[in-house]
Amino acid sequence: MTRNTTRRRSVGAVSAAAALALVLTACGANDKDDSATGSPAAAQQGGTLHILTSAPSINWDPATSQNLAITTLGLVERRLTAWQTNSDGSTEVVPDLATDTGTASDDGKTWTYTLKDGVAFEDGTPITSQDVKYSVERSFAPELTGGLSYHKSLLTGGDDYAGPYDGKTLDSIETPDDKTIVFHLDSAYGDWPWIVSMPAFGAVPEDKDDVSTYTTTPVATGPYKVADTQEGTSVTLERNDAWDQSTDEARTAGPDSVVFELGQDESVVAQRLIADAGDDQNAFGATFVPAAQLAQVQNDANAKERLVTSGPGALAYLAINTEAEGLDDVKVREALQYAVDKQAFQVASGGAIAGDLATMLITPGIPGREEYDLYPAEPSGDPDKAKDLLADAGWKDRPLRLVVPDDAPTRAKAEAIEQGLKRAGLTVKIVTQPAEVWTQTVTQGDGSKYDLTLSSWQPDFPSANGNIQPLFASSQIGDGGYNLSRYSNADVDALIEQATQETDTDAAAALWAQADRAIGLDAPVVPLIYTKNSFLHGSKVQNFEIPDFPAYPNYLKVSLAP
Repeated sequence: MTRNTTRRRSVGAVSAAAALALVLTACGANDKDDSATGSPAAAQQGGTLHILTSAPSINWDPATSQNLAITTLGLVERRLTAWQTNSDGSTEVVPDLATDTGTASDDGKTWTYTLKDGVAFEDGTPITSQDVKYSVERSFAPELTGGLSYHKSLLTGGDDYAGPYDGKTLDSIETPDDKTIVFHLDSAYGDWPWIVSMPAFGAVPEDKDDVSTYTTTPVATGPYKVADTQEGTSVTLERNDAWDQSTDEARTAGPDSVVFELGQDESVVAQRLIADAGDDQNAFGATFVPAAQLAQVQNDANAKERLVTSGPGALAYLAINTEAEGLDDVKVREALQYAVDKQAFQVASGGAIAGDLATMLITPGIPGREEYDLYPAEPSGDPDKAKDLLADAGWKDRPLRLVVPDDAPTRAKAEAIEQGLKRAGLTVKIVTQPAEVWTQTVTQGDGSKYDLTLSSWQPDFPSANGNIQPLFASSQIGDGGYNLSRYSNADVDALIEQATQETDTDAAAALWAQADRAIGLDAPVVPLIYTKNSFLHGSKVQNFEIPDFPAYPNYLKVSLAP
C-alpha cells in the first residue's frame, strides 16, 4: 500500500491480501453457466450462507482493512467503484456509489465523481460526497493504520495530513455539492479508478464514527448489515433494507443472511466440506484447501465436483538481497536463477495443482504481460551453468541465510530451495522466524540479517503497477516496504514513474512490460511459480467462481440452491 514518497505498501500487507490470471482450470473447476453472468436476476434468493474462515475476527473498518473488493467487506460496504467479475473470467472496474468510474482532467491529475441517486446508509440517510470525503480522510489518522494506502502519497498534501480528528480537512478532496467529489493528485495516475475501489473510498458518517467500535459495528451501505457478533466465534449478516439493487451492478445479494464461522482450522474446514452434511451444504471455505486434503479430494468424485481451483495467479519468488556481500554481483544473482530447482519448489508447494512454473514478474492476466524467459533451463534448473557463473564472478562460498516464516509448509519450500542451490556448490542456512519477526526482518532495518527470503505477491488491483512498483521501486526498501531484494535501479525507478503517470492503458502496459524485462536482467528475484488457490464449497452453493483476477471467489455473487 502506500506510504511515504512513491507508493509504499504498509507493514503486514503481504500478498495474502495478496496477487493473478485465472481461468477456471480443468482440475475440479466449476463450469461456467448462464446463471453466473453477473445479472442481479440470475442469483437465487434465500437461505443462509456459511463462510468458514480461519480468521479469528473480521475488521469492518475501511480505514484499516486490506480486504479485496469482491470479498468480505464488499457485502456490507460499498465504494466509489467496484469490481465486476464476468462469466468469461475477466474483471473490470465499474461504478458503485458513483455514476461512472471517474472523469479525468488536468492531464490525469484531477478526478471527478458524481454519486448515484438512491444510495443510502442502513438507516435510510442518503450518502453524500462529504461522507465519502470523511471516509478517505479518516484513513490518514495515526489511530487507524494498516489499511490499503496507495492514495496517501497520491493525493496532494497527503504526506503531511494526519486525519480529521483534530478538525483539519484534506484540501485536495473537494465536495462542491452533496453529489460531487473531486480528487486532486500530485501527478497523473492512470489507475485511479481502481484506487477508489479500495475500502477507504466508501462512506462513513462522521456522527457515527467511533474508532473503538467501528471495526465490529460499521454503518452498512451494501446489501447486508452486521446483525450479531460472537467474539472469536461468528459474525452474522442480515439484509440491509436501505440497499437498492437497481443502483448496484456488482452485487447480487442472493442469501437472506450470511454467517462467518471464525477461527476454523483449515484441515477441519476441508473435511467438513468433503462430508457435505447439514449446514455445510450451504457453506464454502474462505481458506485454501491444504495439500493433504487436495490429494483426498482427487479420490472423492463427489467432493472433486465441488473443488474450484484458480488458474496461475500470485507470484511466489525467491528474493535475493542485492545489498548483501557477494549478492551485489549480478553474475552471482544470475547463477542463482539457474541453480534453483523450481520443480522441487512446485512439489513442495503441493504439485502442479499448486501453481505453474514462473519466469517473469507480471502475473498472468495482467495488461502489459509479455512472456519471456531470460534464464532458460529445465524445470529442475541447470547447476552446471550456475557453477560456471559463480566461477566467473569469483564467488567465495559463504553460508547464505535463507530467512523464512516458521510454518511447516514454508519450511518445506525452503528446503527445496536449499537442495537446489547445494547442487551448484552453494551453502544455505535456513533460518525460521515467527511470522511477525520475519516481517520485521525483511521489511525494516538495513537488510543485514538475511541474504535470501521466500515470499509471494498478489497485486491489489489488476494492473502491472501492483506487480512491479511495490516490489522493485527503490522507495519501497525498508521502512515497511516490500522491496525484499532491496533492489535499486534509477532507470527502473524512472520507468515505474513514467508508467504510473501514463493514462493511456496500452501505453502504460508497454512501459510496465519494459520495466519487467529490465528488472529481470538485473536478477534481483527468482520467479518460482504462479500459485493456484483451491477452494471447496457445499453442494447447495451456486455461482461460486474464480475470475481471472483475483484468485479468490467472488463473495458478492454467491447464491444458494433452494
